[in-house]
Amino acid sequence: MQRHDETHEHDRGLRYDLRSLSRRRALMLLATGAVATTAAACGTDTSGSGSAASGTAGASSTDAAGATGTADGCVAAAPGETAGPYPGDGSNGPNVLIASGIVRSDIRSSFGDSSGTAEGVPATLTITLQDLVDDCSPGEGMAVYVWHCDREGNYSLYSDAAADENYLRGVQVADPDGVVRFTTIFPACYAGRWPHIHFEVFDSLEQAVAGSDARLTSQIALPEDACTEVFDYDSGYARSISNMSNVTLASDNVFGDGWDAELATVAGSPADGMDISITLGVAAKEDNQQSMGAPPSGGPGGPGMPPGGSGGPPPRQQG
Repeated sequence: MQRHDETHEHDRGLRYDLRSLSRRRALMLLATGAVATTAAACGTDTSGSGSAASGTAGASSTDAAGATGTADGCVAAAPGETAGPYPGDGSNGPNVLIASGIVRSDIRSSFGDSSGTAEGVPATLTITLQDLVDDCSPGEGMAVYVWHCDREGNYSLYSDAAADENYLRGVQVADPDGVVRFTTIFPACYAGRWPHIHFEVFDSLEQAVAGSDARLTSQIALPEDACTEVFDYDSGYARSISNMSNVTLASDNVFGDGWDAELATVAGSPADGMDISITLGVAAKEDNQQSMGAPPSGGPGGPGMPPGGSGGPPPRQQG
């Protein structure tokens, strides 16, 4: 893995635009059809404005967990996004999913032969899953793998400073309410990317720990006010302040085509811990086409790369 530079290429070309537009439009049409069916049966007025970016129709609203939903309680489908070059799921180098100890709720420390602990502002990540294939029922039994960078923007297993660690990676199984919770730290903002958390959803724990066949691969965006509060509070996030001044949600290579269904809600305080929550709609696997983003310019070490990273294979796409 190579190092970030401080530039970011925003023009991803016509092929990416067309692929991204197709994905978002497909989600919009699916959601519009669902709301129209409900309206026909219940007399719901669907004359409001829609949102192609979030995949919702006119009866959309934002729930307490920060997900855009429809009048019948279903949230919009979370769009498929790139896993980035540091997934640790075997698709680009190491596969931590098959390691004993990966199923855990507290992901701040490494496990197995590694012993490091990621420093930073403590955070609780709560993800509520809705199975859109099963009438928006809770995603009970689904397994979620999450990973993200540390306070300095490093990814365990890949970045030079954390190549011997496997912290900030873990798997949990959804309870009867479709909820998984992780104890972690607030991630940094590294050059070229908006602060985010990666995740993969599997239909079962067995599939997750086999390290294959994810039903959904996507990312969670963190709100600007919470990021600013954290970065100003903890000096360990010093580089995040300047990095974040050079990127917006609209310019980000992943969230730039719409982030309504991917934007979390954050409560709490840096002193007491941040509470990150989001409700995610999980569509059928065949509907979760991933947006791969633009490849880094100038070869390895292009924009969108965290600091360091020579400890793994060359990145295939931005993080």
